[in-house]
Order: sequence, then structure tokens, then C-alpha cells
Amino acid sequence: MGIIQTLFNKRDNLFITYANLKSLPCVPCYEEVDRKPGNPDSFENLHAKTKQLYPRNFEGAYLLLKKSLSQHFNVTYKMTLSSVTPHGLMFGVNYLGTKRVGLSERYPVISGEVTPGGNMSAKKYKAFSTGLEYRSDDCTVAMTLANPDFFRGHGTIVLHYLQAITPRTTLGTEIAYLRGSRIAGGRQTMMCAAFRHSTGPTTLSATIGEAGIHVCYHRQASKQLQLGVEIETNTRIHESIGTIAYRVDIPYADFVFRGFVNSETTVGAVFEKKLYPIPEALLVISGLLNHRKHQFRVGIGLNIG
Repeated sequence: MGIIQTLFNKRDNLFITYANLKSLPCVPCYEEVDRKPGNPDSFENLHAKTKQLYPRNFEGAYLLLKKSLSQHFNVTYKMTLSSVTPHGLMFGVNYLGTKRVGLSERYPVISGEVTPGGNMSAKKYKAFSTGLEYRSDDCTVAMTLANPDFFRGHGTIVLHYLQAITPRTTLGTEIAYLRGSRIAGGRQTMMCAAFRHSTGPTTLSATIGEAGIHVCYHRQASKQLQLGVEIETNTRIHESIGTIAYRVDIPYADFVFRGFVNSETTVGAVFEKKLYPIPEALLVISGLLNHRKHQFRVGIGLNIG
């Protein structure tokens, strides 16, 4: 049914009727295009939203000074006072190579530390694993080979596959094959299925396999508040742990607060506050309380640089 419109201003003007509208140009209608769900990211980031809410607790006090001399070379000075972790003074040197794997990983990596007692340690990290990953518009396939020893036939092969069914739903699987002298029977195969459903504000992810069940739920309650729930069950030792984590961001105050509480009666939180006018200065306060073990640990730190 069309729209009939009549305009009449003067006697000499003509009527505009539905019949005259047929000669007007038509607006083209756009056909619906099949939208692909999008890449589901890597298998390691399946529970990333919930894991990022956890605080990094520590005990004692520390002062960390970091100076970047170039894009690949930096030095650090750290003074630590603690009755639990190793304490003292440390001077470190770090070098990041020019070769890059992905957006954030570089190699080779060389680091060294010197303590006031004259102890010097140096570490050079070289690749002991290799991986291949393929990403398409709606799936990710990855293979990782770790600690290979072709002469003795030892090593670990892990296969990951994630498929985006819809823009919100992702399914996948993980297959790990281990072979070595320390493994019962000389070889072992583990499998698990993965699931993730995300609507934007909420994300539900889970992995179910022979080793157990791991379920995470993330909720963006507001711009300042994020909530997460994690339940991890190990079927081999018959143990389950439930954790509630949260994060509070107050941008205008440069304040970040992370905390968690789990079923083992452990409560932890970390407070982070930027300090002005010192550039790149961060005050960190940590608190960890275990009611069952009657342990309470407090830490305070200052990062500069």
C-alpha cells in the first residue's frame, strides 16, 4: 500500500499523486551480507577476561627503579625487605632482541642480576618449544611442540582448535600427547572440549576433559566495576576450588583495586595508585589473609619508571 500525498498552493499548480511518484528514482535496497563470526582468538586466552581480574599479592616492602636506555635495553634496581621471600638489593640488566614473534614477544632475551654479596647470575632464554598457528575469519588452529628429543622419542605435542559458531558462541578442543621416561607407561594422551559464549558485557567459558572441569564467568557490571567467578575441579585428586574476583577502576583518580575471595577461606587484594608529579610512579599495597591457616601478609611497594 503506497503513500498518497497531495500538495496544492495555487490554482495553477498541479496535483502530485501516487501515479506521478512512480517516475521518481528509487532508493536501492541493500541485500543482507553473510557476516562471519570473527576470529575466536587463541586457546590460551579462553579464560583471559576472568584471569585478568586477579591481584598479584606479595609480602614485605620493595622499591623498584627502572630505566629504559633504549628500545631493547633497560636496567633495574630493586630493594626488597621481606621475611618470606628473598630480600636484599638487586641490580639487573635486561636485553630484548630485535626479532619478534607476535605483537609482544621478542627474542633472544638475556637478563642478569647482581646482589651486594657478590653473587651474580645470568640467564639466557632460548626457545625450547616451537609452534604453528593459523587464524581465519572464524577459526584458529594451533600446534605446539615442546621439549623435543628425537633420539629418545620424548616430547610433548599439543593441538588446539577453536571454531566460532556464531559471533557469540565458540567451540573448540585440545589434544595433548606426552611421551617421556617420567610418565607412567611412557606415554599419555589428554583431551578436553572448550566452550565460550560472550555477549559483550558477559562472558561464560568452560573446558571439560579428563583432568577436570574449569568454568569462568566474567561480568562487566559498569565502566568502573568488573566481576568474575571461577570454578576449577580436579577429578584426579577430587578437589574443587571456587573463586570470586573483582576489579574497580576510577580513572579520574588513577586508582585500580583488584581483589578475590575463594572457597579455601583466602581473601586477597591489591591497591594501585599513580603518584604525581613523579612520572610513571605507582604505589602498590597488597593484603592477603588466610582464615584457615591464620596467616596475614601485607606488602607495600613503589614502582618508578
